[in-house]
Parts: sequence; C-alpha cells; structure tokens
Amino acid sequence: MIKKVDHVSIAVNSLEEGLKTFENLLGIKPSHTEEVPDQGIKAAMIMVGDVEIELIEPTNPESGVAKFLEKKGEGIHHICFEVDDVDKELESLATKGVELIDKQGRKGLAGKIGFLHPRSTKGVLIELAQKI
Repeated sequence: MIKKVDHVSIAVNSLEEGLKTFENLLGIKPSHTEEVPDQGIKAAMIMVGDVEIELIEPTNPESGVAKFLEKKGEGIHHICFEVDDVDKELESLATKGVELIDKQGRKGLAGKIGFLHPRSTKGVLIELAQKI
C-alpha cells in the first residue's frame, strides 16, 4: 500500500550547481549527500516538509541518469512513493499488468527500492521505496 510521496528526483548535470539553485530558491541546504556507485550517481537530499527533493548527477556516462539527461535534459527524473513492502507491491502490480523495471526490490538510497517502467505509468518513472 502506498503510504506517501517519499521524494521527487531531479536529474542535473552538476550536483554542485543544482544545489546552489535549490538553496537559493528554497533557502535549504541538503540533509544528506551520497555517491551510489552501483547506480552511477551522486545524490543530495533536500528535506522540504515531510518530502525530500533528490538531486541526482550521473557519475557513469552509461547510467540511466546520464542517458536521461542526454535525451531529455535536466528536470524531473522520477517520483518515489513509500510503501510497506516493495516486493509485495511489485508482485501485485505485475499481476495487474504493470511493466516493471525491477522484478524484486534492491538496495537504493531510499531503502529497498523497485522501479516501474514509464510505459505503464503515462510516461512517469515511478520508484517504490521501503524504509529499512
């Protein structure tokens, strides 16, 4: 079951420049910055109320984020929803015919995560996250 919006992710060419922009706009510094080598990204989390804005910069030119930036430019990359059980949600959605990127949850910045393919979600990349 979907509990809440966990974060909105924005792909940026430069994490440093993106952070300057959002600090200027929101007056908020990031609460957390981390490199995620297996996803080929550097990420910074900016807490706004009870939802985070996640800025992501590719560190690998072959990563999905690098390809996204090449094709679409900077902007909203995905929306993440917090769930109780990622594997259960992925299984349930698959039985409803939703195309999945991840058949099972995997470790991610937001906990245990799984992505739904944008072809099944009106062009929006959706991430499900279970806090662990």
